[in-house]
Amino acid sequence: MKKIIIYLLLPVYAASLTSCMASKTDSKRVAMEENKSKLSKEICKDSKFAVCAADAGMLEVKLSELAQTNASSAAVKQFANTMITDHGKLNQELKALAAEKKISLPSKLSDKSQKTYDWFEKKKGEDFDKAYAKCITRAHKMKVCEFEKEAKKGKDAEMKKWAAEKVPVLKGHYEMAKNTCKEVKGKK
Repeated sequence: MKKIIIYLLLPVYAASLTSCMASKTDSKRVAMEENKSKLSKEICKDSKFAVCAADAGMLEVKLSELAQTNASSAAVKQFANTMITDHGKLNQELKALAAEKKISLPSKLSDKSQKTYDWFEKKKGEDFDKAYAKCITRAHKMKVCEFEKEAKKGKDAEMKKWAAEKVPVLKGHYEMAKNTCKEVKGKK
């Protein structure tokens, strides 16, 4: 049953990374629309990457903060602490770069990311540990791909450089997440 729930939740999380057509008040959609109306076509794809990365980054920090209270595993809490620090810094760097490029970013979680957070908020202890470890592992796998794609195909040189610089960090997080996931699974 838990696996079914995780597999149902992952498309929601994945969609929050890539989907941009939500309600008219959705912070992610609002940012996308603002960018579409004020930016050149060249930087619009880079702005889409930035908006999706910002939303995913905010969700990772919020889920990791939640892990500090809802997780029972020391490994999960330690990993979550690393996520709060590293992704907090990454999010601040992205905000600064976006401001320089006049790219609007979401000011709060998108509707889909908020639903994901709300689902996690109800989890406690080992249930939280397993769900968090699995979700954050898959999220980092997808994030590495998104950042590598931006680093190779982005139009804005500074955005491409920033994404390329973050790939090794995200790959490191992915490895840490996989190890945390293994540790949580082995803790039956």
